[in-house]
Amino acid sequence: MTLNLCVLTPNQIVWDSEVKEIVLSTNSGQIGVLPNHAPIATAVDIGILRLRLNDQWLKIALMGGFARVGNNEITILVNDAEKGSDIDPQEAQKALEIAEANLNRAEGKRQTIEANLAVRRARTRVEAINEIS
Repeated sequence: MTLNLCVLTPNQIVWDSEVKEIVLSTNSGQIGVLPNHAPIATAVDIGILRLRLNDQWLKIALMGGFARVGNNEITILVNDAEKGSDIDPQEAQKALEIAEANLNRAEGKRQTIEANLAVRRARTRVEAINEIS
């Protein structure tokens, strides 16, 4: 039995295919979804979506949004998403270093909040590249 997974951003369809299971980062922690999961709607946090195709796990970096699960269909609507395989490791690491430097230089509450979000996004992209062990 499989799940139909669709990951959408405002600009593109990132994933639209069947999967065996997923692990999704939500605002209240990670949830695993297998076939015949109870219907839910949840906010999606900045984090990694792990999806299993047979015996292979893939990662997608998600940048916050919403997910709906029901009738073996999962729809994830996010601000932005990238498959781990599409992310340039050197560019992602450089972006993380820049984001961390900006956080260290942040002044005031607003700059600190924005810099923290940039660091979370950059770390998520770097994590999406790394192999699942």
